[in-house]
Amino acid sequence: MQINELDDDKLRRLATLRADGGRVLSIFLNLDPSQFATGPARATEVRSVLDTAQRQLREAGDELTHDQSQALAGDIERAREFFTSSDFSAKGAHGLALFASGPAGLFEAIRLPRPIETRVVINDAPFVEPLAELRSSGSWCVLLVNRQTGRMLRGSPERLTEQAPVVDDVHGQHDQGGWSQARYQRSVEKEVQDHLKHVADVAFRRFKRSPFDRLLLGGPEEIVAAFEERLHPYLRERLAGRVEVDVENATPDHVRDAAAPTIERIDAERTRAALERLREGLSTGGRAAAGLDDVLAALNERRVETLLIRDGFSAGGCSCPQCGWVGSLDGGACPADGTQLICRDDVIENAIELAIAQSAEILVLRDDYASEVESHGSIAAVLRF
Repeated sequence: MQINELDDDKLRRLATLRADGGRVLSIFLNLDPSQFATGPARATEVRSVLDTAQRQLREAGDELTHDQSQALAGDIERAREFFTSSDFSAKGAHGLALFASGPAGLFEAIRLPRPIETRVVINDAPFVEPLAELRSSGSWCVLLVNRQTGRMLRGSPERLTEQAPVVDDVHGQHDQGGWSQARYQRSVEKEVQDHLKHVADVAFRRFKRSPFDRLLLGGPEEIVAAFEERLHPYLRERLAGRVEVDVENATPDHVRDAAAPTIERIDAERTRAALERLREGLSTGGRAAAGLDDVLAALNERRVETLLIRDGFSAGGCSCPQCGWVGSLDGGACPADGTQLICRDDVIENAIELAIAQSAEILVLRDDYASEVESHGSIAAVLRF
């Protein structure tokens, strides 16, 4: 089973957490099975990332108070103990994010369904930008069903992992003829309908334990149509399309390849729709903002519905450690509450935190889409009002 312990509530809680004068250690660990399938390979990567954390602590030097340095040293040691204990498991995970801060009472490890770049960040808040981008592509489920078998595959556009199948004993047809055949056929059809309900119930129970964002269905057309009617409304509202594969014989890689065009199309449609709304809003002076100052103002006012950022964009500015206000001012007092602002080389992480806190969608744009948002200052927003 592929693990995804990241959800919107957890991401929002991390994005709004502050260390009350302390520091937060954020560790991201790549667990891509194609690179770190063995224990020794994972152990080497863990040692490397912990060594990086120790080096960053030493290099921080006078930037940290004695208490902050001591607390971070303790956080690194707790991380080391975690990685060498039975609590750390790479099974089903392709990445891991760990956040630790003694002053904030924080120690949380989140297993991820996609590989993530190994890195360490020490800041006054959890570094959530990589998780926000991961959540923007969403988690997917593919449900394959025929008259007697149900298969459920979970994961990301890059990788799907199969869960235990649901197989029911459904009798086949016969040609005895007459009244006996009609009665037998009714019995078989009832078994099929019971099987479809069974698969739908199992899918919903698994969804409740570990939710996903979007759903694709595959199988014979008449079976899929009947199955869709039996899905719980929470699953039906996540239905995004169909996939054509052999229900019983397709491998997870085959299913992923078959689903890829639909996933790419849906993601592209979502991005194009956001860009179209941005263009319309900017041209009419309506619900859109472009450029760092205007977008940060909209984020501070909690008006952002979709935040669009060119991949790799960074910009200096200031943030308020008390209320979270973010702007491009060069120091001074927070316009909202008068607290002394903290100036940073890059406030895009703070902008993303504000977007998460107000449940805004975050789109990191690359390739052809990046050029359009770049023409608007590399950061833009579709607004709620």
